[in-house]
This record gives sequence, C-alpha cells and structure tokens, in this order.
Amino acid sequence: MNTITTPAVLERAHLVGVGGAGMSGIARILLARGLQVSGSDAKDSRTFLALRAQGAKIAVGQAAENLDLLPDGPTAVVVSTAIKEDNPELVEARRRGITVLHRSEALAGLMVGHRVACIAGTHGKTSTTSMLTVALQHCRLDPSFAIGGDLNESGANAHQGSGGIFVAEADESDGSFLVFSPTVAVVTNVEADHLDHHGTPEAYAAVFESFVDRLNPDGVLIVCADDPGAVALAERAQARGLRVRRYGRNADGDDSAKLLSYDPVDGAGRAVISLEGREIEVGVAVPGEHMALNGLAALLAGLELGAELEGLLGGIAAFGGVRRRFEFKGRSRGVRVYDDYAHHPTEVAAQLRAVRPAAADGRVLVVFQPHLYSRTRMFAKEFGEALALADEVVVLDVFGAREAPEPGVSGALISDAVPLPKEQVHYEPAFDKVPGLVASLAKDGDLVLTMGAGDVTSLGPELIAALDRQ
Repeated sequence: MNTITTPAVLERAHLVGVGGAGMSGIARILLARGLQVSGSDAKDSRTFLALRAQGAKIAVGQAAENLDLLPDGPTAVVVSTAIKEDNPELVEARRRGITVLHRSEALAGLMVGHRVACIAGTHGKTSTTSMLTVALQHCRLDPSFAIGGDLNESGANAHQGSGGIFVAEADESDGSFLVFSPTVAVVTNVEADHLDHHGTPEAYAAVFESFVDRLNPDGVLIVCADDPGAVALAERAQARGLRVRRYGRNADGDDSAKLLSYDPVDGAGRAVISLEGREIEVGVAVPGEHMALNGLAALLAGLELGAELEGLLGGIAAFGGVRRRFEFKGRSRGVRVYDDYAHHPTEVAAQLRAVRPAAADGRVLVVFQPHLYSRTRMFAKEFGEALALADEVVVLDVFGAREAPEPGVSGALISDAVPLPKEQVHYEPAFDKVPGLVASLAKDGDLVLTMGAGDVTSLGPELIAALDRQ
C-alpha cells in the first residue's frame, strides 16, 4: 500500500458547508486517513449520516462556537467560494488566527504523493471523472477520487484508495482549479459560462490556458477534437511543447481516439473508434453521443495512468451513471420520470437529443429550472432554442443560488424564447403547482425530464405522486 502524506495543516479540519458535494468529499477522505474532522451546514442532510458514522463532528447551523466541536480546535478551516466573508465561522477563524484554506487548496493537499488526473471543461466533467474512476476500479487499481456527484455504483462522491492514483473533477467556475498540478489533464470543452465570476468569454477561456500551464512537464493534455475551444487550447499547448492527445469525430493522429460511429442501443449506446491502428467497439451504458465522447476521454486518461485497454473498456461499459445525470426517478401511468443536472444551453440540448431515442414513440416533456439570474439573462435565447428539442416545455422561475434577484429577469425570459407553439410552452413560477401541471400534460408513454442545477431535483417524487392521483 502506498504511504499517504497529508499536510499537517489538515490534521484537524473544520469544513464550513460540509454538506456540499465538494466539501463532503474532502471530509470523507480526511476521515478515511484517520484525521479529525468537524463541520457545519445550514441544514441537515443525509450526507451527515455517513460523515457522522465515520467520526465527524457535525453541527446544523453556523456559529462561531462550532470551531470548538473538536476538543483541541481545528488546525485549518476550509471554505468554498460560496462562503461569504461575514460567515460567523470564517470571522472567528480569522480572529483566532487559524489557517483558512479554500476547498481546492485542501483537495490539492490530499493529492500529495499521488499520480493526479484532473478532468476539467464547461460540460461533462462530472460524468467523465466518474467514468474514469469506475474504469480504473474495474482494472483493480483502486484510485482515490473526488467528484461533484455520487457514483451510482458506490453511492459516494469520494474515496481514499490504495492505488497511488488520484482522480479529481477540476472546477473552473471560480478559477480554483489553478492550485492543482496534474500529470493527466482532460479538457472536455471550453464554452463561455460562469461569466458572473470571469466577466468575459475571453477571461473564461484564459483560465483554461492557466490550468494547462499547471500540467506537469512530463504530463499529457487530453482534449475533445470536436470542440473549437478545446481544439484552440490544444494547439497553443502543443506550440509550447506539451504532449496532447485528442478524441472525437475530428480526432486524427496515431495516439488519438477517433470516433467512427455512434448508435443508440436500448437506452444505452455503442461507439466504434479507431485507436492505435485498430477498430474497437466501446459500449456505454448511458445514452447520448456526448456520453460516448466522455467515455473516450476516460479511456485515454486511463491508458495514460497505466491501465490496460480491455479492463478500461469493460469498466466504461459497466458504468452505471451519476446521480442527477439522466437519473431514473420512477414511473406512473406509463409515464417515466428522470432527473438531470444540465444547466447550460449546450448541456440541455445534448441531453434532450440523447433522451429522444429513449422516449421511443412517446413525447419528451422537460421541466426546466434556470440557474442563476446572470446566466438566464445572458443565455435566454440559447436556452429557448435548446428546450425546443422537447415536445412540451415547462419553465420554472430562476433558482438564484448565490445571486440576488435582477429586475426583469425571470424564467419568463426563457419560456418566451422557446420557438414552439405557445400551447406547448408553459411558464409556472409557483413551484408547488408544477407537479399538477405536468401530470395534466403527460400522456401514457411520455418521458418527463426535470432539469437544472437547483431544487428542481426534488420534484421527481412529487411528479410521480401527482401522476398517481390522475
């Protein structure tokens, strides 16, 4: 077993917002290493049950005294970008002179002593990170991992492995991935997003340039050859002498994975690729060509980490998905209900194209919740065009998350931009009325997809209950 070295500053860590996907993953790994962990969050969650079972001291609600949950107090307080400067625990940490680390800095500390693979990109990074993790597990390499979603196989978003490999989802939203120094870096795509933080598309693209600069000198950059932003990034990286591998329909070169064909098969997919002079079939258990492309990124990354081809192919074929990525929630009256995290126009369009074959002869009804006022304002037209790939559209009001409301910005901006007949587009700002509305619209054989990064995910059981009552 590899010797694990954790920076001494993380010996006793207090995590503010420990219930979140990123924070809870760090807590799980720290606890698995036998270190002391405390934390807090605004409300209780099922995540707390697992963390408390591992030995974490968790408080519901945030207060200065939570820094005393551990007998000797914390050696570090870990925060995310979402934690505001006036948070009482952050204020108290600064008053006491306790080291404050950003979540990404803590994660970088956990990577010490490992071969690191970081998966970045505007879309697809959670699924690609998850595919790579499952594929490596299939090869019995037992990687450590930290992912922004729970694997269906294990139900966990993080794990302390014994294989000397660390696989991590790298978040560009606030530029925090610039503390990582990977051996393998995957960039699935580069398309303007998170402009509330970065300001301009040019600044957003530039942060990926800086991320590539963090790559180890003997490392490799893996990019999708079908995405213009990723292609431009690769060309500039090669000009600086970095090694680059490509995947996709437009991938060329002996070390590339060229997608020759993709076919949907029984709610899943099958790709044929050209790799190292061979034609190889790649089965993907989740639907959509975009998921097949994510599988090719995972395949190349796995090969770079020393895994065997056949084992990787078996792992990708066995990958059961990630929670909130086309996750089946249930069925009622012949109507199937799924949930998905897509919250950018490109993601929405890709997922709606992918689910069309799964709907077969039925219609696709999408229930979309916009995420962030700034994103709604900037991309209303693009969201409308993407949602038009469904047969019936229900748009909720904006889930503001970290942003304050903007005058004149609501879900109506998007519903008004959907180029479908008006009777097929519905704006419903009252959250509690959505289940009844959808139940009245759905017919036997239809597929309903709730979609967005906010609390729309909670609607699945309510939709099924409303269908039961019809």
